[in-house]
Amino acid sequence: MDIPGLLLRSFWPMFRAGLLVTVPLTIISFICGLILAFLVALMRRSNFKPVSGLAAFFVWIIRGTPLIVQLFVIFYGLPKVGLVFSPFISAVIGLSVSQGAYNSEIIRSALASINKGQWEASKALGMSKAQTMRYVVVTQAALVAVPPLGNSFIGLLKDTSLVATLTVAEIFQIGQQIVAVTYEPLWLYIEVAMVYLIFSTLLTYLQSFLEKKLGRHLVPVEHKIAKKPLPSA
Repeated sequence: MDIPGLLLRSFWPMFRAGLLVTVPLTIISFICGLILAFLVALMRRSNFKPVSGLAAFFVWIIRGTPLIVQLFVIFYGLPKVGLVFSPFISAVIGLSVSQGAYNSEIIRSALASINKGQWEASKALGMSKAQTMRYVVVTQAALVAVPPLGNSFIGLLKDTSLVATLTVAEIFQIGQQIVAVTYEPLWLYIEVAMVYLIFSTLLTYLQSFLEKKLGRHLVPVEHKIAKKPLPSA
């Protein structure tokens, strides 16, 4: 078989699947997971034990079980109790929940890294707890959280390969379909890896750009607070 020709013909279907399915799935799941992670992180920091305990239990369950098992429970198991989701929606739910658990620990650590003196200084300036959280704590914690969250985002891109088991037509699923027809698993699966590598490399450059941008704008946060008028409650 003409291997170079096969690789050239199969590259676009895989790359297209990455653009149309894998990347959108990654972005949607990451955003949803980030929202969930922030809520869970706040719950973990709560002084109300039932709330912090519930959040800790959620993180323990999700981090302690394989992602592929969670995906199977959502897609194949939940229909038994009347909850039926499409393959793509099931993938979004599973990936978002997983990201929510793992990233909540990143966000919780980032929030905890902010010196308590920041809270006291903000209180002295007449800022409420909500204003302090929004304008002081979160903006500084973002700089701490971006590198590990960026790594998590890149890891999520690769984890989307697991949703091929749910028949989602992403990069790996398309590669499997081509292998089933051509019987050339070695070269085609290497090509699948290369396609993932292309997307991962692009995201790595994007992560570096974002870190530099945030580093330039978030370092002088105290000066911004001093210069700007305090927002009304």
